[in-house]
Amino acid sequence: MYKHIKTLIENTRSIFIIQDKLFFTIIFFSCFITGIYSQSRAVILGNVSDQFGNLPGARIAIEGTDYKTTTDVNGNYTFNVNEGEYIVNAAFVMYTTISKTVEVKVGDTIKVDFILQAGFSMDQPVSLGSRAKPKSLLKNTAAVDIVSPQQITSSSQVELSQILHYLIPSFHSTHQTIADGTDHIDPATLRGLGPDQVLVLINGKRRHNSSLLNVNGTVGRGSVGTDFNAIPVASIERIEVLRDGATSQYGSDAIAGVINIILKKQTEIIQIDNRVGITTQGDGFTLYSAANFGLKIGNEGFVNITTEYREREAVNRAGDYTGTVYSDDPIEEERLLQENNFFGQTGYSGRQVMEIGSAETQNLGLSFNAEMPISDHATFYLRGGRNYREGKAKGFYRFPKDQDRVVLELYPNGFSPEILTGIQDDGISGGVRGVKNEWNIDFSHTIGINQLNYTVNNSNNASLGVASPRTFYAGGFLYNQNTTNLDISRSFDWASGLNIAFGTELRVENYQIIAGEEASYVNGGSTFINELGDELPRSVGAQVFPGIRPENELDRFRTNSSGYLDIEANITEKLLVRGAARYEAYNDFKGQAIWKLSGRYRIQDELSVRAGFTTGFRAPSLHQVFFQNISTQFINGESIQVGTFNNESAVAAEAFKIGKLKPELSKHFSAGFSGKFNENITFSLDYYLINIDDRIVLSGQFAEGYEAILEPFGVGAAQFFTNAIDSKTTGLDAVLFFKTPLAQGEFSASLGANITKTRVKNGIKVSEALIGQENILFNREEIARVESSQPNFKVNSFFSYDIDKFNFQMTNTVFGEVKFMHPNDGNPDNWVLNEFSGAIESRDQLFSPKLVTDMGVSYQVNDYIKCTIGGNNVFNVFPDKHTHSANTDEGNFTYSRRVQQFGVYGSNYFVRLLLRL
Repeated sequence: MYKHIKTLIENTRSIFIIQDKLFFTIIFFSCFITGIYSQSRAVILGNVSDQFGNLPGARIAIEGTDYKTTTDVNGNYTFNVNEGEYIVNAAFVMYTTISKTVEVKVGDTIKVDFILQAGFSMDQPVSLGSRAKPKSLLKNTAAVDIVSPQQITSSSQVELSQILHYLIPSFHSTHQTIADGTDHIDPATLRGLGPDQVLVLINGKRRHNSSLLNVNGTVGRGSVGTDFNAIPVASIERIEVLRDGATSQYGSDAIAGVINIILKKQTEIIQIDNRVGITTQGDGFTLYSAANFGLKIGNEGFVNITTEYREREAVNRAGDYTGTVYSDDPIEEERLLQENNFFGQTGYSGRQVMEIGSAETQNLGLSFNAEMPISDHATFYLRGGRNYREGKAKGFYRFPKDQDRVVLELYPNGFSPEILTGIQDDGISGGVRGVKNEWNIDFSHTIGINQLNYTVNNSNNASLGVASPRTFYAGGFLYNQNTTNLDISRSFDWASGLNIAFGTELRVENYQIIAGEEASYVNGGSTFINELGDELPRSVGAQVFPGIRPENELDRFRTNSSGYLDIEANITEKLLVRGAARYEAYNDFKGQAIWKLSGRYRIQDELSVRAGFTTGFRAPSLHQVFFQNISTQFINGESIQVGTFNNESAVAAEAFKIGKLKPELSKHFSAGFSGKFNENITFSLDYYLINIDDRIVLSGQFAEGYEAILEPFGVGAAQFFTNAIDSKTTGLDAVLFFKTPLAQGEFSASLGANITKTRVKNGIKVSEALIGQENILFNREEIARVESSQPNFKVNSFFSYDIDKFNFQMTNTVFGEVKFMHPNDGNPDNWVLNEFSGAIESRDQLFSPKLVTDMGVSYQVNDYIKCTIGGNNVFNVFPDKHTHSANTDEGNFTYSRRVQQFGVYGSNYFVRLLLRL
């Protein structure tokens, strides 16, 4: 069976060749079908606008027919129809839909114009969280945030993770630094939980995870997440964020919530977006260019295509290095510094020897979204894309004094090693949905592949001596996910409405670890003579990222099958009750049954309350089950080779008695209310409680006392994955929207807040071999990473004023405090001298809340051109600096790399030119 599955997975790459051919087939077919459907005997045409001008991309449909279109760049539309009476609907996201009746006769040309009024997200129908007909938040049983097309288009950010970071209070994602591959794929979380506890959908279909496992000291250490920035922003129409546990509805991972990204369907506009920006310190230059266009297929079908290029130069906020370079003898050190002009040849400014801030990246993406009716009751749909990213990050400087790591014949002044990444992300999803005997049927298959390759540059394998290359292919990772879904639902006229949905899912996953070239990991046997005259071996492997060894290569598969039942009943016009149950079975551990019960009661038409309780689970990722590798990590200024061993290895299973990983189990309670005052204000408030048992974590590093066990593996410390902790998360989400006419324009504002608190409970779970070593398996730093490495609250406010052709907007984000706790400083005996204060102090630090402000001004030159100038973090706010000298690693780290609120860019300004043709 697995041989056939493996063959299936390996052959999926050929699907992306077919994907390219589909572009041309769909385009050709669209032209052919359009010609067929163009014959008619009357014309309905018109314009759609709001109070400030035309609305390109508005959706126009004629009820009871297949006639659908979107307005062109001038807000115009045209239908060729037969004689008769028609109801024409005009709609646009975040606007109130309007319907008009028109009667036409043979030869008539009737003009029907629409002026739409801006609405609220609370009034918009959303499908997320329900299998029934989409309904608004006032009618739903769970809280859903909507990121509108206007918010996406007007955002001052160019990466999806950053757009959500500054718009959704419960969402957190920042650029990481000095973290290997995590420098290039940003971890993203919801409600203070882990990156692997939020599920991402595209057009309602499960999105694949990244191949990267975060193993360095960042948010999400030990977890696998979704690469949000592999999804072109220009392809997105809107985003729905379900802030509720939904594992019973959507499957594993949806503990914190679900994010559904809905792609564009527009066919009438060519949109070209160009932006350039730079920080006030002269680095971090950003270039963004994207194009989006669509083509009709008949009266109802379409294909929408997006291409996007994004370039980001590195940002460096490293401090001046205060340590030694050549020698511990001050006189000799100063002589060699001057003689070799050391700080003048590093490539950095002043006395910097590192690049700390954010990595350099180049990103090219292509995506498409298409639908085509194949009968009166069935539609074929297809969407896909490819994203390729190259990144360059720097590691710790290797100084000439460290002869165990530096071949002086190659690098007499040491070197600043570089990690180069190539990340390719492919996805394609196709299916058929339709109606059969009044049952809605949706059958689909989705394929996702993410591959990450490492190249180490400007480095050496010291054990090879002068024979060492300077550039190495260090290996990589690949993750492949195939998902087949069958979803069936139907509504019944029982009581005030009943909807029954059921379905099944089959998922096949593949995880591969790919070895590097021999020179990147081999022990060449070179030695050096230290200052005491002793001959010692040199470090093995490419410095900064030792290559993956052949013995760590693997190619593993897993299958998962599940079935669900979802029942939603409107008991009365005011009371809605929903129940869902799901069973999932994996081939590598027992199955799991989960369920959800929720309800909503409408106190009045514009005020409702809701509550729900759900059980959930998250299966261990294939990465967590099988990952193993050796990496170089710097701990308290000292480099150490750290081996991560999977639970199948003799080290984990026999020496440490670590058992197989189990799924995480959760219980989630939520309650809240939503309301609306007149046509000016909407509000919602939600409380949540999430208990998670057996959370999977990456352990601390075991070294002392295990030397004999670790020596054959060439490592100084070992770590592994284990179900070590239980956690409790409580919090509040609040959202307020306001809009009103002001002078000759319109003013709108929103205020969103999230308050969250996570605590590790019930102690640390250890195997019988590790009793008494709980503080090593999961030390206080790791506990703090779970509890306080993300802001304990975040408040987002957005203000916008439209008048004539101008738009003024301001975004304020308040990031709550975060905390770093040193693993050893729970005992005051371990405190060290703080050279800043001259006192013996703890290295723990609380980083205070900060306010970041973004501003922008846009001018609509005409229907085709819009210009914007703006700035992010216009008041140049930075996180608190380190207050203990020991945390700076000899001056390098002015700001923390372990806990971050919003990064270290500082002020940056941009100009933008948006063309709609």
